[in-house]
Amino acid sequence: MGRGITQMTLLLLLCFTALFYVLPLAEAVWLTIPTSGAKCVSEEIQTNVVVLADYYVITGHDPHHHTVSVKVTSPYGNSLHHNENATQGQFAFTTVESGSYVACFEMEGKPQEEASVSLEWKTGISAKDWESVAKKEKIEGVELELRKLEGAVGAIHGYLIYLKDKEAKMREISERTNGRVAWFSIMSLSVCILVSVLQVWYLKRFFQKKKLI
Repeated sequence: MGRGITQMTLLLLLCFTALFYVLPLAEAVWLTIPTSGAKCVSEEIQTNVVVLADYYVITGHDPHHHTVSVKVTSPYGNSLHHNENATQGQFAFTTVESGSYVACFEMEGKPQEEASVSLEWKTGISAKDWESVAKKEKIEGVELELRKLEGAVGAIHGYLIYLKDKEAKMREISERTNGRVAWFSIMSLSVCILVSVLQVWYLKRFFQKKKLI
């Protein structure tokens, strides 16, 4: 009996470990910044999520030759980070709005060639400093991994709730739109019937005045 429980515990631990390593730890992207205009990247994030990002500029010949202007905005257009004349930098914030968060990069001056920006974007559990947590709570090894798994499960649960709420809002909007379309169709049909009746009535009076009927 005890051996069966131990095997089941190990199996559950392996499943959770696999689930944890399947989760994306960070999103690293390379952006090619054109000589004119901005290049933007966005990510849809729910509320109360920690976001941490590092970026640096690389050009074809001289990594310090070009500078960029960086601006990060929330779904409602609030500025969360703004940096000019930058070759590298970092931004961090906790989301208070759910939706698409946008980071835009634009080259400054009059560059003759394109530049590349490396952006490492971390959200949620991947942005947490587990080394500090381990030192503060004096945990290590299996206990630390279990804390990471607990955080991963919490993040998944929060994301599922976010998707559920989003689906409910989308369904409400869809039902409201369908109702408006139905009323518009009824009104359009009513107007068509009324116009047809008025046309028949007008033509009947016209022919009666002309003594054609």
